[in-house]
Amino acid sequence: MTSALPHRAETPTLPPPSDDAALVKESLADPDRFAGLFDRHADEIHRYAARRLNDVTTADDVTAETFLVAFRKRARYDLTRGDARPWLYGIASKLISGHRRAETRRLKALARQAPERAAEFEDRSAERLTAARLRPALAAALARLGSAERDLLLLVAWADLTYEEAAQALGIPIGTVRSRLSRTRTKIRRSLESHA
Repeated sequence: MTSALPHRAETPTLPPPSDDAALVKESLADPDRFAGLFDRHADEIHRYAARRLNDVTTADDVTAETFLVAFRKRARYDLTRGDARPWLYGIASKLISGHRRAETRRLKALARQAPERAAEFEDRSAERLTAARLRPALAAALARLGSAERDLLLLVAWADLTYEEAAQALGIPIGTVRSRLSRTRTKIRRSLESHA
């Protein structure tokens, strides 16, 4: 006589973090699976939006809207892409562009601020002093960039996207990423040298 063990319902498991495509694909049949993508990437997208907008409330809205747009467009997601971060950053960047005026005003305001006064040398490293002195000049240089240049630069510098991921995020060829970044870095460098 064999005793039957009670059947345990299987709990759904998430695919490995590197395979967001599986979550997107599964969400087409079971929309609740899309929450796994949100759980994985919402904090990162929010941090990026908050840095760009300098406003946590607006960053909350941009993050929520990013995932809403992604959910609505998930049937068009390229399932050969295991990592959805470039796709999500691309959506977020487009939404942030709606807040571009506020970002530009903030950068111009930062540029007008006087550099922080240096505390005693023992209290700060030389790097922090240099960074504090450069902050207004860097903000001014960023404010003078076009939106396409600023989006690309900040996706690479703040979001740590590779050139290929940035190209995916912005829907541009990788050659454009390379040349645009090169020109942008030259503009920033010249601007900082003129303030030195």
